[in-house]
Amino acid sequence: MALKVAVQMDHVSSISIKGDSTFALCLEAQNRGHSLFHYTPDRLSLRDGRATARGEALELREEEGNHFSLGPQEKVDLAEMDVVLLRQDPPFDMAYITSTHILDRIHPKTLVVNDPTSVRNAPEKIFVTEFADLMPETLITKDPEEVMAFRAEFGDIVMKPLYGNGGAGVFHITPDDRNLTSFLETFGLLFREPFIVQRYLKDVRKGDKRIILVDGEFAGAINRVPAETDTRSNMHVGGQATPTELTPREREICERIGPALRERGLIFVGIDVIGDLLTEINVTSPTGIREVKRFGGADIAAVLWDAIEAKR
Repeated sequence: MALKVAVQMDHVSSISIKGDSTFALCLEAQNRGHSLFHYTPDRLSLRDGRATARGEALELREEEGNHFSLGPQEKVDLAEMDVVLLRQDPPFDMAYITSTHILDRIHPKTLVVNDPTSVRNAPEKIFVTEFADLMPETLITKDPEEVMAFRAEFGDIVMKPLYGNGGAGVFHITPDDRNLTSFLETFGLLFREPFIVQRYLKDVRKGDKRIILVDGEFAGAINRVPAETDTRSNMHVGGQATPTELTPREREICERIGPALRERGLIFVGIDVIGDLLTEINVTSPTGIREVKRFGGADIAAVLWDAIEAKR
């Protein structure tokens, strides 16, 4: 049965298809005979209880620089769609939160992936704290004295924005680093929200593993090794993707969090593990599909569409 699929995403012209998970998901949907409707978050509207979007029919090609065609712009009632893929990149700000409130009006009659209520209630760096025994020591605060005390206790720490993404604003602060006060002042000016501080994990030099779960089950993994000159392992800032397999501890982590993901309708999730510790549960716009397949792992786009089709 062909499905009508709307995709809420950053504009398709802006993506690099080599590593883009949204492109992989849409291409798989197209190959299965589903129709695609493309729109950006700023063209989502709510009037008289109806969620609508202005966008275009979308066709994709596996050709870098010539990867899409868009039809004429039209306005659609999203309640008439079978599936909406919620795929715009963070930051997870009030604009993002507002879009989840609008999409709540159509879910679950129209299946939104991931469930917009759960996306709103499970930001990656806070949801993970429900599994504190699987995590490194973590502090969420805007109180400089608490941060100073945390650094005094653990020495090496990492400080980052609570609602940041892509490695932006991530700092490794060593015990003898005299910049902590300046960092706190700068973060205080830049962010109204608290920030997150964690014990630095030396195992990050061996890699930050991205593990993908589909409907609460392990689907694939890739290791991301930071560049010699950087703390961050994110691939768009120089991290190197390498093939990997799950350790028994990582399987235990997946088994522990899987039921919570299924219960919340979080069908497509990417978790980050450093050493034996869980650092994030990514639910807004997880990535890693193309890298897993490139290194001989599962075709996660196909696994995910199997799960979506089963729910429709």
